[in-house]
Amino acid sequence: MVNLSAPSRSCWRGSPLTDHAADTTHQTTRTTRTTRTTRTTRTTRTTRTGPHHPPAGRTALLAALEARVAAGGSAVLTGPSGIGRSTVLEAVAASATARGELVLRASGAETERWLPYAGLADLLGQVPVGLLAALPEPQRSALYGVLLRDRQTTGAGGQSQSVCRLAWRGLLGRCAADRPVLLVVDDAQWLDGPTVDALRYAARRLTGLGVRAVTAGRWPEGLAAGDGGSATWTPTPASVVVPLPPLAPDELAELFAQYGLPARVANTLHADSGGNPYLALALAGAFTDRIPRHWRPAPLPQRVHDMISERLATLPDRSRETLLTAAFTTHPTVDLLRRAGRAEAEHDIRLAAAAGLLVAEGGTVRFTPPAVGTVLAEHAAAAHRAEVHTALATVVPDAAGRVRHRALAAPGPDAALVRSLVTAAEAAARQGSHRMAAELYLLAADRTPAEPAGQSARLEWLVAAAEAGASAALPALVHRAADAVLAADASRAQRTRVRIALLDLSGQGLSEMDEVFAAALLDADGDPALMGPLRLRISWSALVDGRPERSGREADAAAEHARAAGDTTTEAMALGVRATVSVITGRDDHRAVLDRALRLPEPPLNGWLHASPRFVAARFAVFEDRLAEAREELLRMLALVERGSGEEVVQVLRSLAEVSVRTGRCRDALDFADRAVRITEEASLSPGPAWWDAAVAELAGGSIERAVAYAESGLRASTQERDAIYRGRHLHVLGQARMRGGDVRGGVKTLLRIEALERGQGVCSPLALRWHGDLASGLAALGETERAEEVIRAARAAVGSRARGVGVTAQLDRAEAAVRAARGDADTALELLGGAARRFEELGQPLERGHCLLERARVHRRRRRHAAARAAVAEALELFTECGARPWAEQAGRSLDRLGAGTPPARQGTGAHEDRAPAQRRVLTDNEARIAALVGEGATNQEVAARMFLSVKTIEASLTRIYRKVGIRSRTQLGTWLRSGAGRADAGVTSSE
Repeated sequence: MVNLSAPSRSCWRGSPLTDHAADTTHQTTRTTRTTRTTRTTRTTRTTRTGPHHPPAGRTALLAALEARVAAGGSAVLTGPSGIGRSTVLEAVAASATARGELVLRASGAETERWLPYAGLADLLGQVPVGLLAALPEPQRSALYGVLLRDRQTTGAGGQSQSVCRLAWRGLLGRCAADRPVLLVVDDAQWLDGPTVDALRYAARRLTGLGVRAVTAGRWPEGLAAGDGGSATWTPTPASVVVPLPPLAPDELAELFAQYGLPARVANTLHADSGGNPYLALALAGAFTDRIPRHWRPAPLPQRVHDMISERLATLPDRSRETLLTAAFTTHPTVDLLRRAGRAEAEHDIRLAAAAGLLVAEGGTVRFTPPAVGTVLAEHAAAAHRAEVHTALATVVPDAAGRVRHRALAAPGPDAALVRSLVTAAEAAARQGSHRMAAELYLLAADRTPAEPAGQSARLEWLVAAAEAGASAALPALVHRAADAVLAADASRAQRTRVRIALLDLSGQGLSEMDEVFAAALLDADGDPALMGPLRLRISWSALVDGRPERSGREADAAAEHARAAGDTTTEAMALGVRATVSVITGRDDHRAVLDRALRLPEPPLNGWLHASPRFVAARFAVFEDRLAEAREELLRMLALVERGSGEEVVQVLRSLAEVSVRTGRCRDALDFADRAVRITEEASLSPGPAWWDAAVAELAGGSIERAVAYAESGLRASTQERDAIYRGRHLHVLGQARMRGGDVRGGVKTLLRIEALERGQGVCSPLALRWHGDLASGLAALGETERAEEVIRAARAAVGSRARGVGVTAQLDRAEAAVRAARGDADTALELLGGAARRFEELGQPLERGHCLLERARVHRRRRRHAAARAAVAEALELFTECGARPWAEQAGRSLDRLGAGTPPARQGTGAHEDRAPAQRRVLTDNEARIAALVGEGATNQEVAARMFLSVKTIEASLTRIYRKVGIRSRTQLGTWLRSGAGRADAGVTSSE
C-alpha cells in the first residue's frame, strides 16, 4: 500500500518530500493571507533544526546559486506555479543561516500589493533592534514610521520615499559590517512598489559589500513591474534570472520510490505533471490507498480537479476558449488554433503555461495534467462543445480527424456516420496511426444504433478499439472498451481478444497479469486461433521473467496453434521469439528458425512491427556487428511507424540509439534515446527499456552522472516489474560507469551480479549483452588475473566462431591485453590491443577503437614511454571529439594534460580514471587550470565550454571559484595573474599546455 498523504508535516520533515509538501502548503494558502499577524508568522518562521536536505532534483541548481551568493551576486528565480521556487528559496536561506549569515525574509501577497512598504515592514521586523536604534535622524524615524504603518511616512511620496530608501540602505550597510546579509524575497511579483524601489536602491549600492538578494516570483502579463508586473524586476542590474526547470523523470522516480510508488507509475506522473513537483504530489494522491491493478488509470483526485478549476478561473474568458479548442484536438498546435479562429492563441498559451496548466514545446501544446481538457469540457455547455467540434472539422488537416470532429459534434446514433468512422479507423490503422484508429472505433461503437442487429457490430468495434488502443498505449480507452465487452453478452473470441489487449498494455510487467492470463486461457481453450496469440504472450512473459527455456517451449506451442489456424502473423512472431531464445542460450539453429519466419507473409502494420521477423533480423544484425545494415533497416522501419505513439515506435528508436552509440554517432544516439524516453513517459509504458538506452547514450555522449541516474532508476523499475532482461542490462551500464568513474571494485561487484543472474537463467551467449570483457578488465585492474582469464576463456567458448562474434572477440582481446599488462607482458598486450583496434576500425566502431587507444597509452605509460602514450591519447581524443563522445573526450583530455605536464604515471590498477589524481601543490584543480589558461588566451565562456565539453554554466561557476581562490575580480586580472611567474606556477600551467 502506498501512503503519500497520511504522514503529517512533522513526519515529512527531513525527507526529500518535505520541501515539496511545504511548498504545496505555501502555494495553496499564500494569496489568502491578509492579516499582519499572518505576514509576520510567514516571514519570520524559524529554520529547520538538524541537517538540511536539498530538494529532490535541485542539487546542482542549489550549488550554482550558493556559489553565486558566495561570490557576492544576486539571483531571481522564475517559473510556473508549483515548480518549487519557495522550496529552493528556503534551501538557500537555510544554507546561509548555517553559515552564520543574517537572512532577512519577505513574501509578497496579492491582497497586500497596494499597501506601501508592507514588504519592507516585514524585513525591518527581523533586523536587530540595536542597529535600527543606532540610525541617525530622520532615517530612524522614517523606518519606525514604516514599522508602525504611519500614514505620513507610508502614504506620501517624494521626500519621504527618498528618506526611507536612504535609511534602508544605511541599515543594511550596518548589518553587513557585522556579518553578510542575504535578502530572500518570495512571490516578488506581488511585492508593493515602494518596497521594490527601496530594495533595488540599496542592493545596487551595496553590491560587493556583503549584501546579496535572492528573489522568486511568477510574473503574469498585464501588470506593472513591482505590482505583479509583466517584467521580472531584479535586485541589481547584474542579477541572474534563473528559470526553474521541471524535475527529470529519474528525479521524480527517486522522490516517490521511498513511498513504494513503482517507477512506472512515477514516470506516468512525470508525464502528466510535466515535471512540476507540486502537481506530481497532488496527482500521487490517487495512489494513497492502493495502486490500480492491471494498469487501470487512477481516478483524478478531487483536490487536483479543484486546483485545475481554480487556475482556469484566473485566466481571461478568451484564453479559456482557446484552451477548450486545444483540448478537443488530438494534436493541438498554435498554428492549428490560429486556423480555428483563435487569433491570440500564442498569447493565451503563454498565460496558461504560466498558470501551470500546460507545457508548450516547438509550437505543440500538452496539458499538465491531461485532465485539464476534461475539466474544460465539463464547464462547457453541450451546444458550445458541438460548435467547437464543427469549427475544428473544417480546419484539421487529416480526413480521419475531420470525421472524428463531425462525430463528436453529433452525439446521437447514426448508421451512416458509423460506416464513415469505421472506414476512417481502418485507414488510420493501415497508416500506423493507432491512437486515431482506437478513438474512431470507440466512437463507432458509441454511435451504433441500439437495435439488436447493431449490437454484434458494436461489440466488434469495441474489441477493435481495445486492440488499437493497446498498440497506441491508451490504458483509459482500452479499459473502457474491455469493460464494456466483458459486461456484455460477448462471444468467447471477443472476451479473449480484449483480455489480450489488456495483457499488451502491461509491457514488461506481464508477470503481474496471472489473473488475466487465467481468464483468457479459459475462454480460449480448444480454439487454436485464440490459443496461438495467447501462448505467444505467455512466451514473452517467460522471456522477460528470465526463463528462456520455458519461453522457447511456449513459442513453439504458439507457432503450432497459429499454423493450425492459418494465422501467419502469429506464427511469424512466435518463430521470432524462438530464434531469440536460441541466440541467448547459445544454440546454433537461430538463423534457420529466423529464415523460416522471414519466408512467411510479412505481417501488416498493426502495431507489432517490433515483434515481427523483420525487426528480429535487424536486432540479429546488431548482435553480429553488421551495424550499417541494421541502421539502414531500422531507419526504414522508423519511417513506417513514426506516426505511432506506442511500443513499436519506442522499440525502433531504442534500437537506433544503440546502433548510433556503437557507430560513434553520439548526438544521434542522445536524440533517439530522448525521443524514446519521452514517448515511453507519455504512453505510460514500462520505463526500464527506454531508460537503459538513455543510460547507454549518456555514457557515450552525455555525462556519466546522468548515465548512472538513468541506470539506477531503470534497475529499480526493472526489478519492480520482474524484468530479468533489463535488470542485467542496467547492471552492465552501472558497472561500466562505476569503473570509468574510478570505482573499479564497485564496478566489478556490479558486473558479477550479471554473471550470477545469467547463470540462473541459463543464458550463456555474450552476443546480446557484452559485459564479459568489462568484468575481465576490472578483475585484471584489481590484480585478480586468474579469475579474469576464466571469464575470458568462458566467453570465447560461448562465442564459438570468430566470424560470428568478431566484435565480442575484439572486446575480449582488449580485456586479455589488460591481463597481460598486469602480469608485465607489455609486448603481447600491445599486440592484442593493436589487433582489437584494427577490427573495431573495420567494423565501424570508433568508440571501441578509441578505448583500445587509451588502454594502449596506459601500457606505454607503465613502461615510461610518454611520447608513445601521448600519441595514442591524442589519437583517441581526436576520435572521441569527432564522434561527440563527451565523457570519453573528457577522460582523454585529462590524460593528455597529465602526460603533457610530464607528470609521472599513476599507480597501476587505479582504473579508468587514474588520471584524476589531484595535484596537491596547486591553487587550482586541473580543470580550473585549463579553464584559466583558455580564458587567459581570450576565449569566451562559450568557446571554453565547447573545447572542454562542459556547459556554459559550469564554466561560469568555475570562473567564480577561480576568482575567489586567486583573489581577483575580472578576466583582465586573470590574464595578468597567469602571465606572472607565481600565477603560472600556482595554476600548473606549462608551455606544453
